[in-house]
Amino acid sequence: MIQVTLPDGSRREYPGPVTVAEVAASIGPGLAKAAIAGKVDGKVVDTAYTVSKDAPVSILTAKDPDGLEVIRHSTAHLLAYAVKELFPDAQVTIGPVIENGFYYDFSYKRPFTPEDVAAIEKRMAELAAKDEPVTRRVLPRDEAVAHFKSLGENYKAEIIASIPANEDVSLYREGKFEDLCRGPHVPSTGKLRFFKLMKVAGAYWRGDHRNEMLQRIYGTAWATKEELQQYLTMLEEAEKRDHRRLGRELDLFHIDDHAPGVVFWHPKGWSIWQEVEQYMRRVYRENGYREVKGPQLLDKTLWEKTGHWDKYRENMFTTESEKREYALKPMNCPGHILIFKQGIKSYRDLPLRYGEFGQCHRNEPTGGLHGIMRVRGFTQDDGHIFCTEGQILPECTAYTTLLQKVYRDFGFTHIIYKIATRPDKRIGSDESWDKAEHALMESLRASGCEFEISPGEGAFYGPKVEYTLKDAIGRQWQCGTIQVDFSMPERLDAEYVGEDGARHRPVMLHRAIVGSMERFIGILIEQYAGALPLWLAPVQVAVLNITDSQADYARDVAKALQNQGLRVELDLRNEKITYKIREHSLQKLPYILVVGDKEKAAGAVAVRARGNQDLGAMSLADFSQKAAIDIANKR
Repeated sequence: MIQVTLPDGSRREYPGPVTVAEVAASIGPGLAKAAIAGKVDGKVVDTAYTVSKDAPVSILTAKDPDGLEVIRHSTAHLLAYAVKELFPDAQVTIGPVIENGFYYDFSYKRPFTPEDVAAIEKRMAELAAKDEPVTRRVLPRDEAVAHFKSLGENYKAEIIASIPANEDVSLYREGKFEDLCRGPHVPSTGKLRFFKLMKVAGAYWRGDHRNEMLQRIYGTAWATKEELQQYLTMLEEAEKRDHRRLGRELDLFHIDDHAPGVVFWHPKGWSIWQEVEQYMRRVYRENGYREVKGPQLLDKTLWEKTGHWDKYRENMFTTESEKREYALKPMNCPGHILIFKQGIKSYRDLPLRYGEFGQCHRNEPTGGLHGIMRVRGFTQDDGHIFCTEGQILPECTAYTTLLQKVYRDFGFTHIIYKIATRPDKRIGSDESWDKAEHALMESLRASGCEFEISPGEGAFYGPKVEYTLKDAIGRQWQCGTIQVDFSMPERLDAEYVGEDGARHRPVMLHRAIVGSMERFIGILIEQYAGALPLWLAPVQVAVLNITDSQADYARDVAKALQNQGLRVELDLRNEKITYKIREHSLQKLPYILVVGDKEKAAGAVAVRARGNQDLGAMSLADFSQKAAIDIANKR
């Protein structure tokens, strides 16, 4: 007898080995029809998988995240199937699942056109409608190599040849198409109904620029037609909010080939930067942080001691002077330890909180650069807390509360909490990792936060909490973090004198709230579609005269608002007022003040708010008070 334990805790017995599909059928015909895959002992498997011993089993449908991933994986294979049907000379390579979809790389004699992509998508739908079974078989490695070579699929043969000789490989067939894959896959192509091909891009074979450039076709797949449409609508909205386009239209910044991956900030963009930085500087001051500044260049020997040279060398920019090798810092933490080590520290000094707007450089690949979101030169609102083990929990708990307030002020109210635990390659003892992971979990519980675990995703020196924001159109952005580090203070010999008079190692908490300033500003631009709230807007108010007779009064209004601390643009051009209003509205200004003879006589201003809202006339004092309240409340 085989006993299967279902997710609700109930048990079912079968006279012998049983497939996942048979388990689903025994539960009910509706579930059998909806089954995409199964999970046996925590592993996702095909519905044809045989359960041969007692085990927990769950049936996955399109509604389950794991089931959706199987759909996307299978749709990538459907894409390859369709390409081979329409372009038999194309060679298939790899086709993994990615966030919200999949891609597949092909080698073909000419670039795929938009018409080709439309034809491929149509053929995919036709193949899905045939509802062909997806079946699995296993071959010895060498036999599989010979099989794909006989088909002219040299890339597949090369992939299989890299697998150890004593291993078998699994192949999946649907109709005329067979592909190398570990699986699992949907039971038949009819399960693949809601997908769309998105774009074609270039990609080097195996990610190496010395290899052939392949063609990568991206697609998306979803469980329902509604979810697919929602995603496509979100992409349309994201295109409108693209920070790169808005950066040009609003004259905020640009990226130049003379400095790839580094931002040239224009006056308006730098104004946003300064507002964010000065706000975060106030956060430092009000929460017990001491602002410091470390050097950009640090000797190679320091990075060797911290472990970065061994584990991060390929991402560091290096230089040499007088036969000494240096690296531009990719992070600020070693510098903060060197500051901590100056002078004797006592337990009475702890927790000691350092903060820095530290400029860092990381050698990101060109293909990974993306506007100001992914750059090579960036500035972090970086901070490090040196504390005792007993202070970890209260410090982490206080940090979460602080971070929540900061995000609220910037307009983000939905935060996802994840704890990234120890990776395979790490430094430090298992005991220290146990303590660190436990402290982070307890701190989130103390803050009343539900959290997920991301196994193996921690930094090499310690676990971390990742704080992910959800923006106005539902996208997720991982920004904040706090990391517990027992190792780096030991590696760099940081100490404090304890209450017992003995020397002790401090625990180091690495923390950032906005993370990369460049990326966070990009997120803000997209969150608000360029229409930043009054306190962040680079130009907060434009003052427009109707005719020359109000020019002096318009100057006085602008001067009064500037003296209040507002960022004001004065427009005295000899243009029609409707033209000037339209032009400033396109710049997404929070307020436009129009002054004519009537306003001049009354000492008032005609107020137009963003979104073409006519707020009517009000005294300059009343408008000033309104603006001050909006800024104070971060509206």
